[in-house]
Amino acid sequence: QLQAFGGGLVQAGGSLRLSCEASGLTFSLYDMAWFRQAPGKEREFVAAIAAIHFGGRNTDYLDSLKGRFAISRDNAKNTMYLQMNILKPEDTAVYYCAAGRSAYFSRTTRSSYDYWGRGTQVTVSS
Repeated sequence: QLQAFGGGLVQAGGSLRLSCEASGLTFSLYDMAWFRQAPGKEREFVAAIAAIHFGGRNTDYLDSLKGRFAISRDNAKNTMYLQMNILKPEDTAVYYCAAGRSAYFSRTTRSSYDYWGRGTQVTVSS
């Protein structure tokens, strides 16, 4: 089970930190990711972080988000985070967290992930 928290309404230029809490799985063994879906658009990859057997430090981002977003995880708390800075109206979307075994090899592909959270809405006003 995955549950995402931390969404909300923020002005452009502001920041938010999303959290994804995992239960019922050995969190440290799962590659984790954030995706987002804006109204009328496909769900797109945002960021991924590798499981502990890859050192838990390998990360990747949608190119356009590099430098503004940062993904991290705390295996002791079974929680993943997404720090979002300098938010723009085009970042408005429902943000979903996902978990998959060996998903990092195909980390931008939705079908690589076994578990999905219900999503949290992020709205950035101009």
